[in-house]
Amino acid sequence: MYDTTVKGKKSKGKRALKVIGIILLVFVLLIALVAGGVTVTNAVTVSSEKNFAKSVAPVEYEAQLEPTLDGNGFYTFVTDGDFKVMQLTDIHIGAGFMSTKKDSMALNAVAAMITAEKPDLVCVSGDIAFPIPYQAGTINNKTAASVFAELMEQLGVYWAPVFGNHDTEAFSYYTRADIGEMYESDKYPHCLFQAGDPDVHGVGNYVINVKNSAGTITQSIFMIDSNDYVDTSLKSTINWVYDCIHTDQIDWYEDTLYALAEQNGGNIPKSIAFFHIPVVEMKDAWNEYCANGFADTENVQYVYGKAGEEGAVIYCSNLNNGFFDKVLELGSTQGIFNGHDHLNNFSLFYKGVRMTYGMSIDYLAYSGISTIGSQRGCTIITLRPDGSFDCVPENYYQEKYQPVNVKETVTMQEMENHVPEN
Repeated sequence: MYDTTVKGKKSKGKRALKVIGIILLVFVLLIALVAGGVTVTNAVTVSSEKNFAKSVAPVEYEAQLEPTLDGNGFYTFVTDGDFKVMQLTDIHIGAGFMSTKKDSMALNAVAAMITAEKPDLVCVSGDIAFPIPYQAGTINNKTAASVFAELMEQLGVYWAPVFGNHDTEAFSYYTRADIGEMYESDKYPHCLFQAGDPDVHGVGNYVINVKNSAGTITQSIFMIDSNDYVDTSLKSTINWVYDCIHTDQIDWYEDTLYALAEQNGGNIPKSIAFFHIPVVEMKDAWNEYCANGFADTENVQYVYGKAGEEGAVIYCSNLNNGFFDKVLELGSTQGIFNGHDHLNNFSLFYKGVRMTYGMSIDYLAYSGISTIGSQRGCTIITLRPDGSFDCVPENYYQEKYQPVNVKETVTMQEMENHVPEN
């Protein structure tokens, strides 16, 4: 006798599998549709941002200084006058459908300040990109870098970037090497980025020199990768466990200075340095200044600005491989410039070395930061023929900066100096 019960069970089982299959197929199709929609929308966003970049007018220089690549592989500018450097930091371009408006504001600000200031060189101390999916709508970090590079090339200004922690997050599509290769390509001749020695930590440890007409180096500009997180784990990223300049990079810094001295009549040149994450000594200096009632000490002399970040105030690494100690030992580097902490914009001397937070651009990374403006701008650094320098902060919301698009309305908040939490 034929067992109809078994037949019925098999039939029901097949129907159940069919239903599950249909549900899974619909689910996959929905994911594909969403992903496809996001991809298309992001492509439109990037196209719009690049179109803006191409729409700005090139900077009008009376006599623009042009660097040459010397026989030792260093880009070199020659002048007997002052050399003007603009520091930009923490641009934070998302280049995704969720960040379109804020990206436009950032590009608008950058173009306006460069056009007005006409710097000889723009040094970008990290975090050009901000590929955080829940704020930008993408994890493609190369598109943000390319948007910024397109803008700088259209402006026709020479520029030199270093990487920050957000430029190449662990979950991002592209590595530092990938983006560095793009920066070094023939597509962006105004970008002076050099990847540097592949056997040394970081991507983008390089030097740009300023010489006088007699061939003497009046200033060396060190661009150093301060790396990102202590390891590639998601835990380090989430908990902000920041890395620092490594021992082999410090060796490279020292070796390079001695090599430059050989070209410079035996004299180690004066220098300044740009990197993203502040050194531990920045925290030491600020803590000492705070402990003395916001007054100068034997080690610390305040120059300008505020520490607007709360909590730790200075978000540096817990590691210290001795870069600042080497700076003191060699006596070349007079100034250190970093970004990273967007609401900090102060400058001070610590043990004779001037340490400065650049004014940030960020419209995206901090909640509500697009609506406040005291921290937004650039830092203008004047390198003098005698090897000395000075720097001043410049707020974006001044009349002299006239952007292509209408400048947004912001609150000029009263920034307060915060004391580090215990």
